[in-house]
Amino acid sequence: MARHARIAPSRFDRPGGGSRRPLFLAIAGVVVIGLVVGGVWVTRERPSSPSPDGTSAPAPSGDTAAQARAIASKLEDVDLVGQMLMPFVYGDDPDEVSASTRELNQARTGAGTPAEIITKYRLGGVILVRRASDDPTAPTNPASNIGSPAQVRKLTDGLQKTAAELPAGVPLMIGVDQEHGTVTRIRDGVTRLPTAMAFGAADDPALTEQAAAVSGSELAALGIDVDFAPDADVIGGPGNTVIGSRSFGADPGLVSRHVVASVRGYQKAGVATALKHFPGHGHTDVDSHEAIPVLGQDRSALDQDDLAPFKAGIDAGSRIVMSGHLDVEAIDPGTPASLSHKVLTDLLRGELGFTGMVVTDGLDMKALTDRYPAGEVAVRAVLAGNDLLLLPPDVKGAQQALLGALKSGRLPRERAVEAVTRVLTVKLASRPAAPGLDSLKSAQHVSAVERASAAAITVLRGKCSGPLVRGPVTITGGSSEARAFLTAALDRVGVKIGAGGDSIHLAGYLDTAADLRPASVTVATDTPYVLASAKSPTLLATYGTVESSMKALANVLVGRAKAPGKAPVPVSGLPRSACS
Repeated sequence: MARHARIAPSRFDRPGGGSRRPLFLAIAGVVVIGLVVGGVWVTRERPSSPSPDGTSAPAPSGDTAAQARAIASKLEDVDLVGQMLMPFVYGDDPDEVSASTRELNQARTGAGTPAEIITKYRLGGVILVRRASDDPTAPTNPASNIGSPAQVRKLTDGLQKTAAELPAGVPLMIGVDQEHGTVTRIRDGVTRLPTAMAFGAADDPALTEQAAAVSGSELAALGIDVDFAPDADVIGGPGNTVIGSRSFGADPGLVSRHVVASVRGYQKAGVATALKHFPGHGHTDVDSHEAIPVLGQDRSALDQDDLAPFKAGIDAGSRIVMSGHLDVEAIDPGTPASLSHKVLTDLLRGELGFTGMVVTDGLDMKALTDRYPAGEVAVRAVLAGNDLLLLPPDVKGAQQALLGALKSGRLPRERAVEAVTRVLTVKLASRPAAPGLDSLKSAQHVSAVERASAAAITVLRGKCSGPLVRGPVTITGGSSEARAFLTAALDRVGVKIGAGGDSIHLAGYLDTAADLRPASVTVATDTPYVLASAKSPTLLATYGTVESSMKALANVLVGRAKAPGKAPVPVSGLPRSACS
């Protein structure tokens, strides 16, 4: 059956309910997506190309919250519930999937293709995922629907067409965890940034904002309008490996500066940001993918060390906050923050004044699944103050539980309308420019990221000028990708790889003292904590393994560039920089 025939016209035009048929008009190179709900005309403009700096997304016109409420208040219960769900779907094409993928989708949702799942559950959003062994969040990403940029854009375009045919008639919210560093879902064909900690080491908010605008522009080119970033977590020490270099650093003021810059950069490109993991996952050593972390700080420490970056990001205009599966003993002991009315409603909305959308962290994490049935979690999450439920492990179970709670009155319809109003407000206010795929990895984008990577390189021990190695050099440790990038970068500056000269050891993600090898130079390519155990005469940190980081490292190693960075976290026995 042709896709346009999937939903009968009578579902759009309901007596007494107003027309909800989406309209698509091309006017002077601008795509205007519009719909009429209860006499309210709503538009969502998507320019066909950005301005030269890639930050051309227009500001929303009119009262988007009022427009969103006009839509939400007229939706049937099944459509209200659908707008609150954001699962992942198997398959890298909306309609054409392999037999094995169809079986996986059928087993998980009762529908075979991504488009069929959206239609079946009247979904308002989907998240794109990619499984990778070097990703601390890998256990909750059982598959991938991310490949080449062309594939991603074809997928997102097809999913949007499916969503336009639903009775709600509003665009799909398409999200991704593109934090960069260890949590980078889209890796091929895009400009890759170093970790958040690299930007903390550079500590130049202008560079952070420029890099965030690059990432936002490229996500928009792929049809993605929400990035579940930045991490507003203030890192508390080396024991927290699930956050680690995803944090900008250990100082609340530094983290706040770069959260603000990141929000501004992404939202200039029209991509909404989600501050995470509220009220702060940095002062823990437990991974919420495996169990519930306990925040033992008193309220004063929580305010000073954890909440400050969230407040800064909210004041900067972030449209979304992500709730964490965290036991906040100072506020609501024993209850995950993501299910706590005291944390999400009293604290986040009441004290911090946040009026935007709250999204849960993945509901498929053991911090919740080991405690509650999937349907019960969904209802509790909405009652606590979440507006969007991310990665429900049982989509049907979540849908049916929410519908049942609406019918029984446990979940007041007004609360559901409130939640969906916030979801729709983000959709209407986020208007990403839609540059072509040829804008990906442009010279301008690469240059902006290279400046940031170069500003992050830190010398924690050793000389601050002149060559730090003599060739040929041997390289040990690190990922194969990092070694390849560094080999190519050294070759470009005239240093060959081979025996006879100095040695460079790359200490990678999660490496410990036991993983270190004797070397002339030891380089921490993720968090710098491991350098406290390194015996090399020269210690460097790059806070990233991407090509721009390895290029910047090579330039410092041969004396072509200084290393201006300062470690944004304390490293036992070492200064923040040996060169300041």
